[in-house]
Amino acid sequence: MKPSILVSAVLLLIGSVGRGQTSSSPYKIAMQRVLWHENIDKQQVRLISNISRVVPDESVALQITDALGREVDQLQEQLETDSTLSSQGKIKYLRTVESTLQQFDNHKGKKDFPAAAAPALIKGLTESIMLDRKGESVEPVVEASDYGVAKMLVDGLAPFSNPENPGLRPAKNILIRKYCGLHPDEILQELRKNPYVPFADSLLKISAHRNIGKFYDYAQAKGPLTSRINSHPDTLVRMIGRMAGSRNGQIYFPFLDNLLRGKITLQQIDSVKDNDFNYFRLLVKTRIEYAGRLLPPVRDTPTELKALTTMLRSKAHQLFVREINGLHDVNDPNVRFRSLQNLTPQELYYVAVLSEDEIYTSSYVSGVYPRIFQRMPNPRGDSLLMSVNGDYFRKFIKMAAGYNTLNDFLGTMGKEEAETLMKAFVIGLERNKNDRADDLEDAVDVADSYSSIMDKNKELASFILNEVKWNYDKNVQDNNKRGIVIYKLLKILFESADTSRKMDLSAMLGIPSIYGQDYGPLADDSGRVIQQVFFYGDEDKDGQNSYINFMGMFRNKPEWKVDERNPDWTAIRSAKGKPVYIYANKPLYKPNVEEDLDEKAQMKLIEHLEKHNLKPTVVVHRGHSYHLPYTLKKLSPYARIVVLGSCGGYNNLNEVLTICRDAHIISSKQVGTKTVNEPILEAINANLVAGKNIDWITMWKELGGRFKTGPAKEKFDDYIPPYKNLGAIFIKAYFKAMGE
Repeated sequence: MKPSILVSAVLLLIGSVGRGQTSSSPYKIAMQRVLWHENIDKQQVRLISNISRVVPDESVALQITDALGREVDQLQEQLETDSTLSSQGKIKYLRTVESTLQQFDNHKGKKDFPAAAAPALIKGLTESIMLDRKGESVEPVVEASDYGVAKMLVDGLAPFSNPENPGLRPAKNILIRKYCGLHPDEILQELRKNPYVPFADSLLKISAHRNIGKFYDYAQAKGPLTSRINSHPDTLVRMIGRMAGSRNGQIYFPFLDNLLRGKITLQQIDSVKDNDFNYFRLLVKTRIEYAGRLLPPVRDTPTELKALTTMLRSKAHQLFVREINGLHDVNDPNVRFRSLQNLTPQELYYVAVLSEDEIYTSSYVSGVYPRIFQRMPNPRGDSLLMSVNGDYFRKFIKMAAGYNTLNDFLGTMGKEEAETLMKAFVIGLERNKNDRADDLEDAVDVADSYSSIMDKNKELASFILNEVKWNYDKNVQDNNKRGIVIYKLLKILFESADTSRKMDLSAMLGIPSIYGQDYGPLADDSGRVIQQVFFYGDEDKDGQNSYINFMGMFRNKPEWKVDERNPDWTAIRSAKGKPVYIYANKPLYKPNVEEDLDEKAQMKLIEHLEKHNLKPTVVVHRGHSYHLPYTLKKLSPYARIVVLGSCGGYNNLNEVLTICRDAHIISSKQVGTKTVNEPILEAINANLVAGKNIDWITMWKELGGRFKTGPAKEKFDDYIPPYKNLGAIFIKAYFKAMGE
């Protein structure tokens, strides 16, 4: 076989290295320096012989080989034959060459150290030696080099620079600057180690503007840079420093943009921070102002808008929603909804739209929604939306559709205004919210709302479908791939909602079946179906009661074996039929105990499952919606069926499908209830024990027969089966269509 050009070149160069100590050498090497030349030669041979494995491109490999072979040989010859250098001087630089080659060997191929940098490294090494011989600084060479080359040059030269080259100390600072330029997320770690570099101010500014939250955390830790932060010329850096110096600095974050603009002061925030209601009111006022800046023509995203939204949502839940939810059994509305009595229409609006994942149907329908319009001098829906600068208007319409208040809402305004609003509801979904390509929340809200609209207002549903078709044609004309995919999917989903049409959504969308789950993928290699159930202990005993109700399905039942001996979790196994294993952590709430006992129990259970290779393909969340994030963090990636006793909102659906892309999701508009949860789980388990495929349509029809009238039917109607979960279907189909 004819050898490649690279192999031939390598053989030739390997043959040339080490020539210094042969009789045919063109120059003579003194005996006291033979060892140092041989050390370099050995490094060359090892590096060159490995190049083909590190660099597959032959042309690049040839350049590397030439630098490490011929150019290093030339440098050796220059040093050995230089009559102006003493013997010790020659040894010093030969050792520098060897050390630099060792640096290359240690780093090549690693991050920031591409093997292709070899020619630049040898060139820089030669220049550095020439400068050092003349007593001149090597700083210009380090400055002109990429970080990887500069790092290897400094580390190669430093041990043998005696006396030290005047450029080495500033060169080390240059290395820090170059490294931070490549890795801006690591600026603070570097400054913690090197707080006195002369360019610290510029790095602090970069870091603060890049990640405000991280910078705040760092600024809280007192250290050498604290005074520098507090006296920094940049307004943002100084402001974060002042916030970090406060005991409750996080409360200022939602207002950071206005603080920087001088529209509010820390003292003004301090005046309301200790009053939850007034603080909430300031949050709403600020959010409305910021929402106005998001609109054209300004389209300006305020600093830390996410922090504002997070805090506003948290306060809405803590101060209002959880209280009115908790009083759901209280018949007197003046008692149940007392916490809402001083809220303005706009404040009630934000309580609604930011509580999609938590608010009960009765809390919304009997509490928040009617009070919005009762407190408006002119109760018009379009005026309401204008007063909040259109913020979250799609979310409000989606919730109104889901809770059957959309017809009432649209009826508060003129027909022309209602039509304009619903056009706005559908248009512009291809635009990325906050410039995030993965943000589908608005599109999912539109998808989720359609079934409810179809059930209550077929004329409006037809109008929305026509608007979707118009937007699809527009995006085709604009050749907008994202828009084409979004509106094509909505068109298919909405047309499928017409039960007179026989459409196989799974086939049309190219996604796994949404109508049923085969038994096979649920079972592991041993034929077992593993189910994991998450419970949470609550002060109100809801979690504990939920566990008791759940266990009632299995205790003293001949078809199940129950083992509750473990203090943290319970094991349940089928005694007949196919092997079905159910594991549930025990809700372990104890007052006055700071340790999260539920978290501890769940982690012990997960460790047990992993140790015994038990992979849950069915996962059930039982508990309040504010517990759900903790379940999602521990969600098994093997899950094919996920039952959320509450919370079918976009963020939760998206997170589930990010972890387990093909999961079938059952969710509810409000907190799960044993009246519905138990029958659903019993139906699923009956299929699993029998080894049958699950047909969601048939199962839901049979379940519906058990909940025909009254409160039971209302609760069952709040549950959404996988084949009707248009939001989840949309997310699956979108990522499939986009090739993600």
